[in-house]
Amino acid sequence: MSSVRIMPSALCGRLTVPLSKSTAHRAIICSMLAGQDDILPPDDNLSDDIIATQEAMEALLSSGSAPVTVDCHESGSTLRFLVPLAAVLGKTAIFTGRGRLPERPIGVYLDCLPKHGVRCETGGGLPLTVSGPMRPGIFFLPGDVSSQFVTGLLLALPLLSGDSRIVMTSPLQSAPYADMTCSVMESFGVKAEKGDDGWEVAGRQHYTPSNDFHIERDWSQAAFFIAAGMLGGKVELCGLSRSSCQGDRAAEMIFRSFGAKIRWRSGIMSVQAGGTPEHDFRIDASQIPDLVPVIAAAAALLPGRRTVIFNAGRLRLKESDRLAAMAEGLSNFGANVKEKPDGLEIEGMELLRGGKADGCGDHRVVMALATAALRCEKGAAITGAESVRKSYPGFFRDYNRLGGKAYELGK
Repeated sequence: MSSVRIMPSALCGRLTVPLSKSTAHRAIICSMLAGQDDILPPDDNLSDDIIATQEAMEALLSSGSAPVTVDCHESGSTLRFLVPLAAVLGKTAIFTGRGRLPERPIGVYLDCLPKHGVRCETGGGLPLTVSGPMRPGIFFLPGDVSSQFVTGLLLALPLLSGDSRIVMTSPLQSAPYADMTCSVMESFGVKAEKGDDGWEVAGRQHYTPSNDFHIERDWSQAAFFIAAGMLGGKVELCGLSRSSCQGDRAAEMIFRSFGAKIRWRSGIMSVQAGGTPEHDFRIDASQIPDLVPVIAAAAALLPGRRTVIFNAGRLRLKESDRLAAMAEGLSNFGANVKEKPDGLEIEGMELLRGGKADGCGDHRVVMALATAALRCEKGAAITGAESVRKSYPGFFRDYNRLGGKAYELGK
């Protein structure tokens, strides 16, 4: 596992962040179901997760009746988006994965899909063998696990021979991601109607090619550089949509409240340090779980301010236990962080001491710790740096191009 050594610096310059991983997953699935396979720009450096979805769709759409193996690598989105689709397509599919993916929850599907004719065989995790066909009907889902299960059904149900409903039995967390799914589906000619407690999905629909669809740039990845600008640099970010339905669009509002000076001009967002906030913070993470690591990193450097992040218990089930990983990593840098059952409590300071932290093989933890390392007096070392390939392969290249001082140490 590779490590990176980072010396303190300030990031300055202009950057175009990667394509939205969340949008790209959905666009790949919809476009390939429409028989369109050129939806991604040919010159983008694709993340491991996006490649996993491309290859998984190729497997599911392959001809023949023999069982197919669908390798999801470490991508929870790939797994949860495609399980219902495999059943709808009438495939017998063996879903596999690596890292922590075999341990991540899939029980929502094991509960609801067999009631609609789907056979699911598993020892409790992966591999999972799924075989259809799936019957239309009413699908009851809890909302407190992951919106990815909702997305999986939204993508698949329109292809059934009859109408279906998705009924939420509890409030949906990360709800903007379900809205994003419906938006992308509509671009490819398929609709789901949102109601008070879920969605009505007409059957017998067909995905059609979209010649004018483009994938947005990623607010989740931009957040690391927004935080970097707030911590003392001046960063300009190109390609972000101010009207995006990405849930992590909230990063702008959060970092403004932390004191970032943010301006827009000709579609370019500029970020630099502003005033010191005059109050403490309570941040509900239920709709923005992917922002928690970078919020924690920035909060650790708000001198005199206390930040409480709550409703973040689901982060314990990601590529790592992100609450534990960020509490330990930031504490190793000298930050004052307390881990809570469903969040973090952080007392900010002017500078961090620095030290060595375990990135836990988690891309968002590594990038968040690298952001905090900008203000570590004695520098920092972070293990597991290669994990950024999962979502942002060029992160350290862009980090250094803006003036960062990150040096690979090898294994």
